[in-house]
Amino acid sequence: MLILTRKLGESITIENDIKITVLGILGKQVKLGIIAPDKVSVHREEIFKRIQEENQSASLALKEDLREVADILKSRRLKQK
Repeated sequence: MLILTRKLGESITIENDIKITVLGILGKQVKLGIIAPDKVSVHREEIFKRIQEENQSASLALKEDLREVADILKSRRLKQK
């Protein structure tokens, strides 16, 4: 992990196209501004984790649906023979 110290108004740059600026500091909260290309997703960590969990759940449901379809097709083929 890279640890940096920044003051109000200071920034860090990642690659050539992501810039993170400290916009405000109030108590234990830091307000950050992030400039990134549209193709780069930027989420708070708790939202990112929820998205990952939902994607995994959807993937498992899709796999189960595909298994059911495969079983149906397999049983139809057996009946046709």
